[in-house]
Amino acid sequence: MQSLIYLIRHGEIDRYSPRRFLGQNNVPLNAYGIKQAKALGRQVHRIPFTRVFTSPLQRAVHTAALVSGRPADALHRIDAFKEIDLGAWEGLSVAEVKDRFPGAYEQRGRDLEHFRPEDGESFGDLAARCYPALLELATTCSGPLLVVGHAGVNRVLLSRIGNQPLQQLLDIPQDYCAVNILRRCAQQWNVEAINLHTVQ
Repeated sequence: MQSLIYLIRHGEIDRYSPRRFLGQNNVPLNAYGIKQAKALGRQVHRIPFTRVFTSPLQRAVHTAALVSGRPADALHRIDAFKEIDLGAWEGLSVAEVKDRFPGAYEQRGRDLEHFRPEDGESFGDLAARCYPALLELATTCSGPLLVVGHAGVNRVLLSRIGNQPLQQLLDIPQDYCAVNILRRCAQQWNVEAINLHTVQ
């Protein structure tokens, strides 16, 4: 069976200054994020998505509903597609993390795959929960499928599919409401597009 998957990131959310670690905090789309999702929905309205899957976090569910044109209760929420759990770091700025957990921020930068914030996940942990979920969808559902995730989720998925080290995952661009196109055929993945802003 061949599966075509449109993997997108949720629309824009309010940004904090200084930047804070968001993780699984359940924040909504902002006005521009809603506009982005509606615009993407107009671009892809001719694609006959057989099913729509989403992270259960509010920003992803809202994006999935706006892009697909389907009511929220028609969407399939997948817990495995939640953003990375940053534990005790969630809601903190970089400066606050450095102050409360000396040396931990630098340690995470040196080992993105394995480092876990207190009570949180590593990117390796994230890959271990979200990649099997995507693989199951690709092997059991006929497409095209729409999957709405998060920057961290999408980056680890693209890293695993492309056999790239997780240490380099932050080099993969994932803009708000951008689209990645994946194809699974004969037990092989093909990445057809990454971080598209326009979909034909």
